[in-house]
Amino acid sequence: MTKPIHDLQTRSVAEFTEQAYLNYAMYVIMDRALPNIADGLKPVQRRIVYAMSELGLKNTAKPKKSARTIGDVIGKYHPHGDSACYEAMVLMSQPFSYRYPLIDGQGNFGSPDDPKSFAAMRYTEAKLSNYANTLLTELGQGTVDWHDNFDGTLNEPITLPARLPNILLNGTTGIAVGMATDIPPHNLTEVVKGCIALLKNPTLCDKQLLKYIPAPDLPTCAEIISSADDLLQMYTTGRGSYKMRATYHLDEKEKNLVIIDALPYQVAGKKVIEQIANLMIGKKLPWVVDIHDESDHQNPCRIVLELRSNRVDTDMVMGHLFAVTDLETSFRVNLNMIGVNGKPQVKSLKTILTEWLSVRRQTVVRRLNYRLVKINERLHIIAGLLIAYLNLDEVIDIIREDDNPKTQLMAKFDLTDIQANAILDLRLRQLAKLEEIELKAEQSDLTTQKDQIENYLNNPNALTTLLIDELTFDMKAHGDKRKSPLVERKTAVALTDSDLTPSEPVTIILSKAGFIRSAKGHIDPGNMSYRSGDTYLTHTHAKSSDKVYLLDSTGRSYKLDAHNLPSARGQGEPLTSLLKPPSGASFLQVLTGLDDDKIVLASTQGYGFINQLGTLDTAQKAGKAVINFDAQATLLTHKIRKNDTLFAVANSSGYLLVYPLDELPMLKKGKGNKLMDLKSGETLVALTTFNETDHLVITAGKRTFGLKPNDITAFMGSRGRRGFQLPKAFCKVDFLMHA
Repeated sequence: MTKPIHDLQTRSVAEFTEQAYLNYAMYVIMDRALPNIADGLKPVQRRIVYAMSELGLKNTAKPKKSARTIGDVIGKYHPHGDSACYEAMVLMSQPFSYRYPLIDGQGNFGSPDDPKSFAAMRYTEAKLSNYANTLLTELGQGTVDWHDNFDGTLNEPITLPARLPNILLNGTTGIAVGMATDIPPHNLTEVVKGCIALLKNPTLCDKQLLKYIPAPDLPTCAEIISSADDLLQMYTTGRGSYKMRATYHLDEKEKNLVIIDALPYQVAGKKVIEQIANLMIGKKLPWVVDIHDESDHQNPCRIVLELRSNRVDTDMVMGHLFAVTDLETSFRVNLNMIGVNGKPQVKSLKTILTEWLSVRRQTVVRRLNYRLVKINERLHIIAGLLIAYLNLDEVIDIIREDDNPKTQLMAKFDLTDIQANAILDLRLRQLAKLEEIELKAEQSDLTTQKDQIENYLNNPNALTTLLIDELTFDMKAHGDKRKSPLVERKTAVALTDSDLTPSEPVTIILSKAGFIRSAKGHIDPGNMSYRSGDTYLTHTHAKSSDKVYLLDSTGRSYKLDAHNLPSARGQGEPLTSLLKPPSGASFLQVLTGLDDDKIVLASTQGYGFINQLGTLDTAQKAGKAVINFDAQATLLTHKIRKNDTLFAVANSSGYLLVYPLDELPMLKKGKGNKLMDLKSGETLVALTTFNETDHLVITAGKRTFGLKPNDITAFMGSRGRRGFQLPKAFCKVDFLMHA
């Protein structure tokens, strides 16, 4: 028979899973992903450093196999996978990942191009670095709290007694549940100077602290190019970003060689070379003819770009590369860490330094109290020993003759149990007169130390001076100059396709069936072949770097790049494969020029206006509407020359009207104003612009005649008038032009 189950609890699945998830989330946040402000380490990093110190792997010792270290770490303190633990150890040994490495590795510990290309732990050896001493030297002096390891058989420190603010010096990254951290490395000398300044004047603000700690300092010589305002915002709020840019110089002998000598933090040279090579293959970098990697042990980063000639603008080329490759990279900053209250929080620069200094002050106080206890214990023993030396004969007689000498000594000379034991533990050779002199000297020295420690503990100003002295000592021992120069640069801008394309003369040809092509040079398109049933419509002379504008029969404009047009070696491609015009629309005009060039846009129903060529620009394949007219009407265009002052327009009944060009309105889009008074059934058939010295040439069928400047006055009027009848032979006007 089954025994009844007592104390059975009933819980809903939702409640159980919620609590389980919260427990997991808190574990990841507190015990895995986020660093502690006290020592700047995550638990796995702390356990690796502590385990190596327990193995005696100090910086002066002989290194041991990494597998031995990892075995101790996961067997005693960190019950997780060996590969993840080993990767954490490798990261702390890489001088290109850590600003101040905690581990000195021997063997293949990865490379800047591939930080995870390290050898297996059975092949490598490691020991602690000299800098790691700043985390460990005070460990056995009562400075930190301890707790049980995962199986309760050993103790491990909750944090390490860091003598320097490692949280800023090496930084860290981590992803927890619902939060993350991205703390960049900083320069030791700068951070310590900032700490000292804050100790001397606790009222300093973040902006004032930036005089000492102006920016992160990465283990690379690439430039930090963020502005002072961006950095101030980042350090004030604890969130933001900063930008790094590669450095380069020209070869002293061959001026067409650009040498990239430093890359941004954690940017692989192979990746940058691949990015630049892809640009070259895609003809997006016409100024660079070759790229090769000359990096070696003496020059960890040396990427050489060979330019087409030494006349190429190097700054322009590099500016383009900064904008489109990882030669310039932005790094996120999120100063999230576990603070002195044991809770994760995003902190400002001042808050970080203030909290760490409070931790450091408490650590020093605990160390001093620990030392004071040891001094008092030793002085107590020395006092007893000196009593024994003063009464040496009596002490010897008691020890020799009494059955219970300890009790007799305590009663005779008013000694404590500890003092009596110390006397009984003396060896005969320690009863010499010289030993008594040494004890008195030690007593004097310890008394001096005791007075000094009590002064530190009782005088906050003296303790602050001690903190400053210790920080200064460690700064001199481990500090160095800034590696990442702080330089404000202009924003890098990627060049457009037209900038990247050589500017060469081309002729753009448009056929009546809507086929377009581009021929090299300025040629006569009349001799070109066309598809069966297709003929020439219009053309324009341009540069290969120009924009090409097209207008269709519905009054819409389109834009294509000249260098992307199909070659004239063939018969072109239909514009419908490059653009998406409305159904039934046909292309009527192709234009090129400067954005401020002026054109006349008109319709055969008699309305129009002046527009600028740049207004026709659009990124939409479906184009955009620029002129409105009825479905029965069609488009008329003309490009205005700089010195044109007159406007001529003719209708289908043979009437010609000329008036000043400035009577036409300047519009971006719309229907426009009335150009000429048309009777029922009449349409505009031709228009042009010219100046007072030009001849106006009129074409009607195969007949052509020109009006001299004096003859044109007979057709002058105002905009919107009927105009004046042309001779009967020219009533069917086909074309107007200037000559």
